[in-house]
Amino acid sequence: MKPSIPLLLTFALFGLLAAFSAEAAEGARHGLAVCAATLAPSLFPFFVLSNLLSELGLPALLAGTAGRPLQKLFRISGGGVQALVLGLTGGYPLGASVVGDLRRNNLVSRAEAERLLAFCNNSGPAFILGAAGGVFQSPRAGVLLYISHVLGAVCVGLLMRGDHSADDVSPAAPAAPVPFGTAFPAAAARALSSTLAVCGYVVLFSALLGMISFPERTPPLIRALFTGILELGSGIAALSGTAPTPQALACAAFLLGFGGVSVHAQTLGAVEGTDIKCVRHLLGRTLCGFISAGFAFGLSRLFL
Repeated sequence: MKPSIPLLLTFALFGLLAAFSAEAAEGARHGLAVCAATLAPSLFPFFVLSNLLSELGLPALLAGTAGRPLQKLFRISGGGVQALVLGLTGGYPLGASVVGDLRRNNLVSRAEAERLLAFCNNSGPAFILGAAGGVFQSPRAGVLLYISHVLGAVCVGLLMRGDHSADDVSPAAPAAPVPFGTAFPAAAARALSSTLAVCGYVVLFSALLGMISFPERTPPLIRALFTGILELGSGIAALSGTAPTPQALACAAFLLGFGGVSVHAQTLGAVEGTDIKCVRHLLGRTLCGFISAGFAFGLSRLFL
């Protein structure tokens, strides 16, 4: 029996790690620093609150009048509104985690879950305003990037909204709210598990990036694009010291919208155990990257 391609790739990566162990270790240390300084402090509270809101009955609330305008605009259910709101405020991969939980509990159909993944798994304001805005040393640039990111997600949602009545399964009614004393410990435990999983992916991809060396004359934007396509945080960090030109902001907006291979791997983990296919997620993130880049380029020429 011939060895599979994934097996061969794993052996190749193992060989690279053995040959460039010092560089990989330095990259892993950088990834751990990013997790400690940025990801864990920003993601863990949002994961806790997301799980807690779900347990306390947010899907049922959004299924009513509170989320009706968004339901009609994107042709999604109340659970879908929850995924959209939390995905735009919590950051990668919270949106995917919410969609995965909704599907496991049969609160959305498979067809709707796959549509939701395309535009509800987004970078959050804490990362965009803090990290992305920080590399340009411009709060206005951070706000512009977040607006561009939200507009990109909205456009993808409108392009992929489809027909909610054609979903393959009728979703179940939201479960009854759980008492706070029961919901909070469970939400914190699940949030810790999710945060550790995200940080594990970031450290792994940072180690792989540590083995890559660029020629000295590589333009910063090319270096950032190549790095960010693999791991978002490292790609944004590669823009540090770059002036907030329309081209640089468009580059950052594309990376924030696409998310990088690391985010796509995190998404696979977030929907594990469900029947959700992630093809639309890849398409949606790619579209969001290009659309966000266009908005960032245009808005920066008008307002910066």
